[in-house]
Amino acid sequence: MTTRLIYETHSITLDNERGISTGWLPGQLSQAGIRAAIAIGPRRRDVDVIFSSDLRRAVHTVELAGLSAPHFQDWRLRECNYGELNGARSGALEPRVERVDTPFPGGQSYAEIVELTRSFLSDVKRWYDGRKVLVVAHSANRWSFEHLLGSRAPIEELIAAPFDWKPGWEYEF
Repeated sequence: MTTRLIYETHSITLDNERGISTGWLPGQLSQAGIRAAIAIGPRRRDVDVIFSSDLRRAVHTVELAGLSAPHFQDWRLRECNYGELNGARSGALEPRVERVDTPFPGGQSYAEIVELTRSFLSDVKRWYDGRKVLVVAHSANRWSFEHLLGSRAPIEELIAAPFDWKPGWEYEF
């Protein structure tokens, strides 16, 4: 059977607006983020199950969407752990492509995020095959989904490309 995965980024945070890379810190939605989270609800009412990162900004996004499907938090959907750079100005993480195989100091590499995402997808396929699954997570996860299920572009290209937000990305597997 075909599983349909819909990916949405967590809503805009105060850190996003300030140019801060939150990483494994919880983060707080801004007023614009609260409005965006509420807007997810009407466009995603037909999902069967919701998975999100366990970081507060992703969980709060799902809560505000007000969907009735079961919601599970999964640590494998966390943003990349920037280690010593969690909460640093976004420019301090550049060039991110150097962190594909080399972890951030005290943190993770993007290759590790790809493998965590691969593990998550394996479980989704096993337990939710044929269902419509909503995932609310972070930029590193979106790159991983696109690498594993979408364009299959090298992760280096995806990390280096500009981020073009849209109301969800859809994949089938």
